[in-house]
Amino acid sequence: MKPLVSILIPAYNAEKWIGYTLESAVNQTWPRKEIIVVDDGSRDRTAEVARGFASKNVTVVSTENRGHSSAANYAFKLCQGDYIQELDADDLLSPDKIEKQVVPLQEVGDKRILASSPWASFYFRANRAQFVPNALWQDLSPVEWLLRKMGENLHMGNSTWLASREVVEAAGRWDESLHYDDDGEYFCRVLLASRGTRFVPEGRVYYRSSGSNRVSYIGNSEKKMASLLRSMRLHIQYLRSLENSDRVRQACLKYVQSWSIAFYPEVPDIFAELQAMASQLGGQLEPPPLTWKIAWMELFFGRRATQRTLIAFQEKRASLIRTWDKAMYEWESRKAPSGHANYDPATR
Repeated sequence: MKPLVSILIPAYNAEKWIGYTLESAVNQTWPRKEIIVVDDGSRDRTAEVARGFASKNVTVVSTENRGHSSAANYAFKLCQGDYIQELDADDLLSPDKIEKQVVPLQEVGDKRILASSPWASFYFRANRAQFVPNALWQDLSPVEWLLRKMGENLHMGNSTWLASREVVEAAGRWDESLHYDDDGEYFCRVLLASRGTRFVPEGRVYYRSSGSNRVSYIGNSEKKMASLLRSMRLHIQYLRSLENSDRVRQACLKYVQSWSIAFYPEVPDIFAELQAMASQLGGQLEPPPLTWKIAWMELFFGRRATQRTLIAFQEKRASLIRTWDKAMYEWESRKAPSGHANYDPATR
C-alpha cells in the first residue's frame, strides 16, 4: 500500500487565500493523502471557506488563537500520515509536488532523508513566479545545509519540505514560545534529526508575498524581535553542535551580521547582544552598510532617519507592485476559461 501523506495547514485570517491553497492540496496527484486545516481563532471567514472543502480526506478544526506553532502542533497531533507536508495557508503546491518527492524517498529507502524542492515568490499571479536557484537547491548533509543557509542568508519555505513521521517525531514539537522565525528554528531541528536532504527539482512550491500583515513581517514588534534573537542563538547552537570549526564560526558571524539590520540602530540593547555573540564567535559586528544610492542621506539626516526613510520607500514600492499585480490578476481572471473565474495555473 502506498504511504499516507498528511498535509498540515495552520491558518489565521486567511480567507482570501485558503481556498486556493486547499485546492492545490486537494488536487495533488498522490492518491493517499489527508488534509488537516487548523483554524487558529481567525476573525474572518477562514474556517467557513475551509469547511467548503471538508470531506473524508479533508478535516477542518477551529481552536482559540494561540499562534502558528500551536496550530502546527495540533495539526500534527491529529494526523496519521507516514509523511508530513507542512503547507502555509497562502502558499500553493504544484499538482505533482508530493508525488515527485515521495517516489525518490521510497527509492532511497531511508526514512531519515528529507525531500526539499524549488520555490518562488509571487503576489497574485503564480504564473509569473520566477524560480531562481540558490546553493540550497541540491542534495546536502545537515551541516552543509545549515552552513549555506546561515553563511549566505538563504531561505527555504515550510512548504518545500516533505519529511517522514520518524524525522518529525525525532525533531520534537514546534516551539510555541517563539513568535517570529518559529519555522526557521523548527526546521533546523528537523534537519538535525535527519541524515540529509534530497532535492527534487520537479516538485514546485509557490510562496505568496502578502505584505506587511503577513506572519513573517517583524515590523517594530518587541515580541517578534525577542523571538528572532532567541531563534538566532538556537540556529548557532544547532550548527555548532554538528561541527565547531572555523568555517562554521565564519558562517555564524555572517548570519549575525546579515540579521543585525533588523535591530540597528533602533534597538541598541539587542544590537549589543549581537555584538557579544559575534565576539564569542571570534569576530566583530559592523554597523549594517547602506546602499550607495542612499548613503549620502546619512550625512544630512543621520542613520535612524535614513533607515526609516528606506524602509518606508521599500514598503511603498512593494505596495505599488502588489497593486499592479492584483489589477493584472483580476484582468486575466476575467479572460480565464468559463467556470474558472480565479484561474490559477499553479493548482492545475
